[in-house]
Amino acid sequence: MADTNQKTGEERLSPTPPPLLGFGSRALVVERVETITLRAPLKRRYAGSAYAMVNRCTIVTRLFTRDGLASEVYTGDTDAEQERIVGIIHQELAPALLGRSATDPEGCWLAMQPATYDILRDRGLALQAIACLDAAIWDLFGKAIGLPLFRLWGACREALPIIVIGGYYGSDDAALAAELRGYAEAGFAGCKFKVGGLSPEEDAQRVRLAREAAGPDFVLMVDANQGYTREQAVRFARLVEEQNIRWFEEPCRWYNDRRWMRDVRLATGLNVCAGQSETTLAGLRDLVVDGAIDVCNFDASWCGGPTVWRKAAGLCAAFGVEMGHHEEPQLAAHLLASVPHGTFVECFHPDRDPVFWNLFANRPEIKEGLYRVPDRPGFGLELDPAFIRRYTVSEQTTR
Repeated sequence: MADTNQKTGEERLSPTPPPLLGFGSRALVVERVETITLRAPLKRRYAGSAYAMVNRCTIVTRLFTRDGLASEVYTGDTDAEQERIVGIIHQELAPALLGRSATDPEGCWLAMQPATYDILRDRGLALQAIACLDAAIWDLFGKAIGLPLFRLWGACREALPIIVIGGYYGSDDAALAAELRGYAEAGFAGCKFKVGGLSPEEDAQRVRLAREAAGPDFVLMVDANQGYTREQAVRFARLVEEQNIRWFEEPCRWYNDRRWMRDVRLATGLNVCAGQSETTLAGLRDLVVDGAIDVCNFDASWCGGPTVWRKAAGLCAAFGVEMGHHEEPQLAAHLLASVPHGTFVECFHPDRDPVFWNLFANRPEIKEGLYRVPDRPGFGLELDPAFIRRYTVSEQTTR
């Protein structure tokens, strides 16, 4: 375990944050940062239109304060770059964060922002690293206040409909139908179904099969993961127009997706969802302003954390764009429940995401298509230490 000694908080805390909600200006000062990287092998290969997953990875982040309060969150799903993200946390972000107060999440975020300035490195890696700490800071703040974060942020509702991401390639028709029936019988509100890896005609047939298996009241979205050209996306949308599709996610290839998604919206009338591939607020702004999306699935674990996601939610509200969240239900539930235009919490089948179903020890039950937001302070997570021990790849501490 690495242990990097840093300067004291007194030398680094500048400017001093003002007292907040009865806390003194020296409350919740961060004195230690810990990370644990996890990698759990999946039982099979899960293939979308142009990618495949064989591991479920995440990073557990713990912050400890001088007051004796600790946060514990997990964020992200990056595999190959996991250690680079952790390196940024301990070499660049922790030195900027130690000695600062978690009563000032925005100030903490700005102190970490310079890690994004390196033009020779993928900026998304720094934003994922910031997201780990930003989520942990908010977790501390919620615990100090004694409120779950969705209540601290707005509490528009206490439960949200939950959908499962499925329909991956590699299953025959019988297995696909059984999968969709299983989701409906398990109580999920709907499914986000994978398309974009075959011709529009073949994918449309898979969607028709899914609709027939799940029933008319089951919510069905389709997700091409940027798999189609504009012409293919329009053709596919017209082929499934009778299937009551809630939204068409990332329909078009990345190299002209903003304009092409706008065209798909206008040509077909089908709601378009995107935002997960935009890691910056500025990139999302352009999607919204250019009229490319009806639903935004910005990902707090990729964009720099809840601090940035909440700004994105405000932007989208001004333009009448609904909010979703790409995966990460342990974060997404609090964020989506705190805004009036939130939509669905997303999760995976237990075989696709053993982290959500096993690491999250106090995970709420799914009942009648709804997921009740954890009502304990902060993100309200209780993590299973046995799962952590089993799948730990590395541990690091900076103090």
